[in-house]
Amino acid sequence: MTRKSDIAGPGIPSRRRAPMKLSTTSLVKVGSLPGAEGFPLVVEPTLEDLDPADWAANHREWIDAKLQESGALLFRGFRVPDAFAFRAFVGALSSELLDYVERAAPRTQVAPNVYTSTEFAADQSIPLHHEMSYSHNWPSRLWFFCDVPSPVGGATPLAPERLVTSRIPEDIRRRFLEKKVMYVRNYGEGVDLSWQEAFQTQDRAEVERYCQSCGMTCEWRDGDRLRTRAVRQVMATHPRTGEALWFNHAPIFHETNLSPSVREALRAQFRPDEMPRNAFYGDGSPLEPELLERIRGVYADATVRFPWQKGDVLMVDNFLAVHGRDPFEGERSILVAMAELYVSPGPA
Repeated sequence: MTRKSDIAGPGIPSRRRAPMKLSTTSLVKVGSLPGAEGFPLVVEPTLEDLDPADWAANHREWIDAKLQESGALLFRGFRVPDAFAFRAFVGALSSELLDYVERAAPRTQVAPNVYTSTEFAADQSIPLHHEMSYSHNWPSRLWFFCDVPSPVGGATPLAPERLVTSRIPEDIRRRFLEKKVMYVRNYGEGVDLSWQEAFQTQDRAEVERYCQSCGMTCEWRDGDRLRTRAVRQVMATHPRTGEALWFNHAPIFHETNLSPSVREALRAQFRPDEMPRNAFYGDGSPLEPELLERIRGVYADATVRFPWQKGDVLMVDNFLAVHGRDPFEGERSILVAMAELYVSPGPA
């Protein structure tokens, strides 16, 4: 005889069912921006009340795989209202958030390990670059959060480095790999960061220790000025995929990146190695401006842009994608977090 308690419904045996586990694809949908198939991938929630940090913590492997596939993920439509919610979202994906040392631009910390994006004047653009590729170490991953989108301009342009690397002309690749790249920076000239701001210390001995630890020479000059020289890599190997990727700051630090009027004004005061920042071949010989222009052209042809929406979170693999900033008008607030420090084995 069948007892009533054995029946869960007409003809259905009464068994305790395991809770239904929702698949990743039932919680989010994945797409692309118009005219930018697959880069960045756009991830949007299908549930209105989906908690971003909780979802991210439970789907790290899926997110990692999609990031490795594309190089950049745009999380759009998630509930990320402010810097602290952004910090929680990023913290769910990485517990290894980084400070910002050996700075190349001014920033302000607004939450634990969350910073303003580069505080340059609104009418200036920032060329495409890998974050801190001028250094001996750099973040493997970056996150950008749109707190306030500007009404005009202010995009964060991106380019897929796999595509760029495949298009770097072979003669340029050979020349750079043979000679490497040297970055020379002069702090305290009154037109760029002070060494105290760049290294986040008031202690000269601490700066000297840092420079010695990362293969960078430093020279103290009169007037509390500092000059550093560092020979760094031209290409870097992705720590997960093993891909060799173009990875340097040569076109960005070189004086030809400046507007003609600014460059002429600085050259009237300083020799090439006395300018606030400049790039050379590893042996100190000058880089050819025409080669740098060809590299800039490759990046320009691969560039993707999209208008920010409030609450957007952009996750970038710093090896697989480059980013920049367009000029803008009105108020704009984009916040940044960095994670997973990669230490270079040396120039390559």
